[in-house]
Amino acid sequence: MFDLITGQARHIPRRQTMPMLLSIAAEVGAVALIAAASVVVATDHVPEIPSMMAFVAAPPPPAPPPPPPPLPAPRATPPAARPVPTTGAFAAPVEAPSRIEPEAAAGLDAGEEGVQGGVEGGMPGGVLGGIVGGLPTEAPPPPPPPAPKRPVRVGGEIKTPALVSRVEPVYPAFAMAANIQGTVILEAVVDEQGAVQDVTVLRSQGLLDKAAVAAVRQWRYSPLLLNGRPEKFILTVVLTFHLEQK
Repeated sequence: MFDLITGQARHIPRRQTMPMLLSIAAEVGAVALIAAASVVVATDHVPEIPSMMAFVAAPPPPAPPPPPPPLPAPRATPPAARPVPTTGAFAAPVEAPSRIEPEAAAGLDAGEEGVQGGVEGGMPGGVLGGIVGGLPTEAPPPPPPPAPKRPVRVGGEIKTPALVSRVEPVYPAFAMAANIQGTVILEAVVDEQGAVQDVTVLRSQGLLDKAAVAAVRQWRYSPLLLNGRPEKFILTVVLTFHLEQK
């Protein structure tokens, strides 16, 4: 104790420090060795990446244009028809003879008669330009007569001609006794002169029809002129039978 106060004290070195340093150094070396071994082992198992090389080929040249279509073959012109020479006594010569032999002229007698109806191709004595089969012996039938014109119905633009003469119907006695009244509707056909040609009952009243038809048949109209020509016409006539109350 007194040595510490005077400053002359000596420190005794400790023997535990040296082994500790050696132990730390050994551990550090072992860790470094393990790390180096692991790196070597890891690099041994890493596969090598093959290197790839890409080549870009040039585009192919464009295809040649299609050849033009072949021209149509020229059509062969058929040769002109040549006259076929015929043989026989009456064959027409191809070329005009320089002169006519008297024997050939004598063979055609003007007195020979042709065949009735003619022969196709002709024969001596026939008529030039004759008709095969001969001329018709019967005259053709006359054309059929034109169909009769139908009467014109008056009304609208066609005005009814004026009534020139009117006859009143006679009231039947038995119809008056039975107190029968009503309206009779008739259709009358008038000819070109204006006379009533035919009468048809459109609406009947039984006992009054005959009296109405008999009266209308005696009527007369002015002629109906269309384009300056008289025409038949049809019109409707209405007759009313009425009894006065006494």
